[in-house]
Amino acid sequence: MNRKALVSTAVSGLLTLGAATASLQAHAAEMEKCYGVVKAGKNDCQTKTSSCAGTSAKDGQTDAWVFLPKGTCEKIVGGSLSSS
Repeated sequence: MNRKALVSTAVSGLLTLGAATASLQAHAAEMEKCYGVVKAGKNDCQTKTSSCAGTSAKDGQTDAWVFLPKGTCEKIVGGSLSSS
């Protein structure tokens, strides 16, 4: 592969990565953390007692959360926008 094609491929990859990052950020802005509705082992990220996703110990653990579309959490029985 010649130098020009290599540079072109690299620039194209960076532009694609930038567009994907912007899309993820826009998507994240439409989401909110919902506490207390996660099944055991299905949380999206850390809890007060663990630092990894997928480590909640029980169903409905109040400090375990999952990302949901904005406005959905408060419609779910037990759902809360803050941890207890």
